Amino acid sequence: MTQLVRVWDAPLRLFHWLLVLSVSGALLTGWLGGTWIDWHARAGLLIIGLLSFRIAWLVLGSTYARLSTLLRSLFALPQYLRGDWRQLGHNPLGVLSVFAMLGMLSWQAVSGLFTNDDIAFTGPLYKLVSSGLSSDLTRLHKLGMWIIIGLIALHILAIVAHVVLKKHNLVKPMLTGQTEQEYPEQKPAQGGHWLAFVVALVIAVGAVYAASGAWQSKPPPAPAVAPAW
Repeated sequence: MTQLVRVWDAPLRLFHWLLVLSVSGALLTGWLGGTWIDWHARAGLLIIGLLSFRIAWLVLGSTYARLSTLLRSLFALPQYLRGDWRQLGHNPLGVLSVFAMLGMLSWQAVSGLFTNDDIAFTGPLYKLVSSGLSSDLTRLHKLGMWIIIGLIALHILAIVAHVVLKKHNLVKPMLTGQTEQEYPEQKPAQGGHWLAFVVALVIAVGAVYAASGAWQSKPPPAPAVAPAW
């Protein structure tokens, strides 16, 4: 007899779906370029905020969102490959996927802060690096887009494989926060309450402010030119 147990807290689910939307928007606007590049930059700042929130949530979140749980799962990879996995949350391969996605998105979002398009657009922190380094980061940033698309494709493929091969819907728990408890040792998630959410949100807002470059001193206005008469 199975019963529903809490596995994903509401802040984590909100983060997940906002990240889906923001990454989709960043990929689309980056692909279109031109006048869409400013929206691409805004999506990048949103992604930085979301990733900063998730990093904070590795410590402040509920049981299966925490870094300690993810690492414990990762170390159980041999057990998982033997078919003995009985824990809730991400399985060891899922943890590898999470780390790869978060790491690659972090690189992509941070590198984008220093990019330029050789025409009119520069990232908000472009002035902090040399033009040569900015060009190198721009080239790697464009390459990173394809790596992220590949990771997304693998992620979707894994979800489909779970549904087809294991009859296990991974999307539903990320919508409802609950999944079926199959073994007595599986315990519902604990923690991740509103105070932790507020702290993580403050950290995310601070990260967006730092990445936006709004703290940089603005150049003085150009002197007025006297009329030639």
